[in-house]
Amino acid sequence: MQYDVIVLTDHELLQLNDADWYSRQVHTEDGLVLQALERQGLKVGRKDWADPDFDWADCRSAVFRTTWDYYHRFSEFAPWLARASETTRLFNEAALVHWNIDKHYLGALAEKDVNIVPTVYIERGDSRSLAHIVAETGWQDVILKPVVSGAARHTYRFTATASEQYECVFGELIEQEALMLQPFQRNIQESGELSLMIIDGKYTHAIRKTAKAGDFRVQDDHGGSVHQYDASADEILFAEAAVAAVPFDVLYARVDLIRDNDGQLAIMELEMIEPELFFRFNPPAADTLAAGIARRLHA
Repeated sequence: MQYDVIVLTDHELLQLNDADWYSRQVHTEDGLVLQALERQGLKVGRKDWADPDFDWADCRSAVFRTTWDYYHRFSEFAPWLARASETTRLFNEAALVHWNIDKHYLGALAEKDVNIVPTVYIERGDSRSLAHIVAETGWQDVILKPVVSGAARHTYRFTATASEQYECVFGELIEQEALMLQPFQRNIQESGELSLMIIDGKYTHAIRKTAKAGDFRVQDDHGGSVHQYDASADEILFAEAAVAAVPFDVLYARVDLIRDNDGQLAIMELEMIEPELFFRFNPPAADTLAAGIARRLHA
């Protein structure tokens, strides 16, 4: 066996571009994970998940870190996931990856009494008009997005009275994929979105993401910014309980949460495939991750 652990990335991020801040940041984060794994006495490497020349039977395990092209290449990623998981232990595991890709999982969490942002699912092929669906909710300011998405792909914010302006794009999307409708959460613009890192079941650190002026998307792709944050005791308990409600072994999760329009803590998303875990804000958290991997490999 050539490797104990491969840290997975995508082909565009494999090589360091020292002139690009984003590339430097990615390599800093992945480097912290690689170094922590080495401190556990593990043989490690870093590879593009889609590398056609690598035999995945040559590594005991692989950990998803910066595989941020997977949702653009899902027709390739899904069969790769099936093949790789036959010979290589994946963190997080393939079954959890499939579960987490589709945001119907939020409904499953709600069934376990985890408070989520109110969500209406619109299944593929639904023949109702968008205006009709929005009117049924009674929400005046809404977000529409696919149940399988990332980096705010096809994410739209509009008022109930403006629904008709989105009928064409809605009609095109609903023929191809399921969508979800949620009331816009005012605190995103006022206070941003919190992300709590839960590694091996326990809170390690947190950040607060804020949108640029006039926008609601907190991702840095859209001009959002990241700030260190000290989570409160109730936020930590809420995030840990949400991860504990997931019906799989969760090595790592990023719990994106807000205070909802009623002032209650609510899950926006649980990111358990390849979330940015912001190790640069708390490098010891990479050691927690590495220890969790080592323990599972030695069990």
